[in-house]
Amino acid sequence: MTQKTDTLLDRIGRWLAARLQVASSGYEPYTPSDPETLRRTLEPGDILLIEGNQRISAVIKYLTQSTWSHSALYVGDALPEPADGSERPRLIEVNLGDGCVAVPLSKYRTYNTRICRANGLSPEDRDHVVRFMIQRLGLKYDLKNITDMLRYFIPRPPVPVRWRRRMIAFGSGDPTRAICSTMIAEAYGEIRYPILPEITRAPGRASAQSSYMRREIMHIRHHSLYTPRDFDLSPYFRIVKPTLEYGFDYRQVTWGEEYKSEDSRSA
Repeated sequence: MTQKTDTLLDRIGRWLAARLQVASSGYEPYTPSDPETLRRTLEPGDILLIEGNQRISAVIKYLTQSTWSHSALYVGDALPEPADGSERPRLIEVNLGDGCVAVPLSKYRTYNTRICRANGLSPEDRDHVVRFMIQRLGLKYDLKNITDMLRYFIPRPPVPVRWRRRMIAFGSGDPTRAICSTMIAEAYGEIRYPILPEITRAPGRASAQSSYMRREIMHIRHHSLYTPRDFDLSPYFRIVKPTLEYGFDYRQVTWGEEYKSEDSRSA
C-alpha cells in the first residue's frame, strides 16, 4: 500500500487527488458544529458524519442521494496530546491525498455533522474498533491506480439507483478506500456488528408463535460497499444530537418577533 519511488503515475495521482479535494465555493453550514459540545457528547467508537464541500463530496452525495459525504471515527483520548501543545487529535479518518490520519474535532467546526452510535456496544468491542483504526494510522494509498479517481471527473449523467453503490466501489486500487466509510465498516465487520447486512430467510416451520415462521439470517457485506449514508440509515446505530443531550427546552427559545417586541416596549 505504500510507494517506494516517485514515478510519473505517482505525480499524476497526487495532482488528481488535489483537484478532487478543491473546496466548492458558496458552502455554508446550516447548523455548524461546536467542537466542545461535540467532545462532551461523543463516545469512543462513535461515527461522525460530515457534509463535505469538496469536489469529490458532490459526487458522493449524488451517488448516495445523501447529505453525508464523509465519515470519521471518534477515538476519545486514545491518542497522545501533540508535543507542540496543539489540539489533541480525536478523530481518525481516511482522506484521498493523505491516507489514514488523525485530526482534531475543530477541523469540522464549520460543517454540518451527525453522530451515529452503535447500540449496546461492549467495552471490549469498542476498544477493538478504536484499536483497529489507530493501527492503520499512517497508511498511504497507492495513487498510481488512477482509474479510481478519474471516474470522479466524468460528468454525472442520470445513474440508475441500483448501480450507484457499485459505482462507488468500482475500481482496482486502494483509492476506493478514500470513501472513508469503508475502513470504518471494516472495523465494525471485525467485531461482527451489523450496519446494513444482506438478509436471507431460512425455510419456515410450524411453531407456537405462528403457523409458519421463517428465520432471518444476516450476512456481512464487503466493507468496500459501504458509504457514509449507511450509518445514518442503519437500524443498529442511534442518531445522537448534542443539543438534545444537554437539556433542550423549547420554552426557553427566543423567537425573532418576541425580541423585536421587547425592543419596541423598551424604546
